[in-house]
Amino acid sequence: MLNPFFKNYGPFNTIKILELLDVNLDGFPIQEINNISDLNTATVNDITFLHSKKYIEIAKLTKASLCITTNSLKSHLPNTCTPIVVENVLISTSQVTAKFYPTSVNDDLDDTVIDINEIENLNTVKFGKNILIGKNVSIGSNCLIGHNTIIEKNVSIGNNCSIGSNTIIRNTLIDNNVKILDNCTIGKHGFGFFPNNKKNLRYPHIGIVRIEDNCEIGCGSTIDRGSMSNTVIGKNTFLDNQIHIAHNVKIGENSIIAGQVGIAGSSILGKNLKIGGQAGISGHLKIGDNVEIAGGSGVIKDISDNSKVMGYPAKNIRQFLKDNK
Repeated sequence: MLNPFFKNYGPFNTIKILELLDVNLDGFPIQEINNISDLNTATVNDITFLHSKKYIEIAKLTKASLCITTNSLKSHLPNTCTPIVVENVLISTSQVTAKFYPTSVNDDLDDTVIDINEIENLNTVKFGKNILIGKNVSIGSNCLIGHNTIIEKNVSIGNNCSIGSNTIIRNTLIDNNVKILDNCTIGKHGFGFFPNNKKNLRYPHIGIVRIEDNCEIGCGSTIDRGSMSNTVIGKNTFLDNQIHIAHNVKIGENSIIAGQVGIAGSSILGKNLKIGGQAGISGHLKIGDNVEIAGGSGVIKDISDNSKVMGYPAKNIRQFLKDNK
């Protein structure tokens, strides 16, 4: 489920997209493009992007009609997908995303919020003092919301959930029996931008945060919404205090993550993980199922299923202990 909150202003004609990217129109099929999506989720009449060799195998199977890419990567696309060759794929993708979803570019002040006491039909919700609720928010039965919390626009909270004090949530789907402790920020845009000497260009974030059933999010944790796909916390996963989950990260079910762990953008983590405190995981990695990562480790490459790693860079724990006798 992507983009349940941000309005898609498409479709746009191919000509409009190519003009935006300052690409010559010659040889391009003229058609209506409905949406911009990642390689996995794109369908016919969508536009996608390919910027790294890491995604070549996925690119070969994409169903998108157009793909923003480079001259060196375009040969990996299927015949049904027409490449748009540009100098900087991510900047061009950002421009097209902003055209389809202009309201996703920033997180301005939510001026739709009202005092929770002004909202009807919250008979089964217990709440503290000074709580604000935004537009397009739904709250299930038997929920608890702590003091000074702001549930901004575009949030769905399931049944039997607890939201702590001084917490801010936006653009998030929360399933049932979820517990979010104090001082968390969930659903804001991630750290996605392109450096520029005059003015940095922020990347639009059109995804959401999805927190599945029976999860717990510790105090002071931050979870960024996805840029081109969703950020997902799988069922029955517990996060300790002061954890940062960056955009597009996906964590499998039944995982336990200790305090001050940081997971960089677009990394995919399997199920049944155990991650020790202050470990760091770099972006765009794949961590398998049943993996254990010792506290303080630095993960900079993929980890296969059932592995136990330690150190920086993280390596097999037996090898690490042998090397550090």
